[in-house]
Amino acid sequence: MLIAGLEKSSLLDYAGKISSVIFTYGCNLRCEYCHNPELVIHPCRKEMIIPEREVFKFLESRIGLIDGVVITGGEPTIQPDLIPFIKKIKDLNYLVKLDTNGTNPTIIKEIISLNIVDYWAMDVKYSKELYKQKLTENIDYKDIEESINLIKDNAKDYEFRTTFVKEIHSIDTAKEIGRIIKGSKKYYIQNFRPGKTINPNLTNSNSFTQKELEELREIMIKYVKKVEIRN
Repeated sequence: MLIAGLEKSSLLDYAGKISSVIFTYGCNLRCEYCHNPELVIHPCRKEMIIPEREVFKFLESRIGLIDGVVITGGEPTIQPDLIPFIKKIKDLNYLVKLDTNGTNPTIIKEIISLNIVDYWAMDVKYSKELYKQKLTENIDYKDIEESINLIKDNAKDYEFRTTFVKEIHSIDTAKEIGRIIKGSKKYYIQNFRPGKTINPNLTNSNSFTQKELEELREIMIKYVKKVEIRN
């Protein structure tokens, strides 16, 4: 595993749980609003990578003090040894939350069949048409749809979420995303926060107002059982 970051304790990343957060290096997407550009576009240097043995030494020392481990990125499902890595975490009796962009349904299907992830969080980034514009040529939109259906129909527990950026997303985008994930049990609207992003030109003007976020929520509640706003 290419591990480029470890947050030792978080109360925010796994709802209702105290967790440690593992950041994997590399991603197969280039979202303009990504807050982890160092994991995506910067070359991988040896000094960036945390040895796996150090991560597990830390996790062993935290048994009884934290509830679970969040694996995020980057995009974890591009790591070839993700499954054995998760199994090692489960051997320590931790809950596991996995963040994904949904571009690797084959891996998602295998992980679900093994029942080794307790909570899935999939970013549904765009409408169908925007996905077709943004995806690289080796990723098919059908992969996104397949991952949504796999998680919605089979995952133990899950959420879908979208970071809304004014320059990219609109009311029509929300309606289209609603149709894509219709019947899901949880969806989170995340407001864009300016800062360190792949596109440095994104600013406060690209964030939605609270009123606009509530309007998005009113749209999404027609499609999903539970819709909440994360600022």
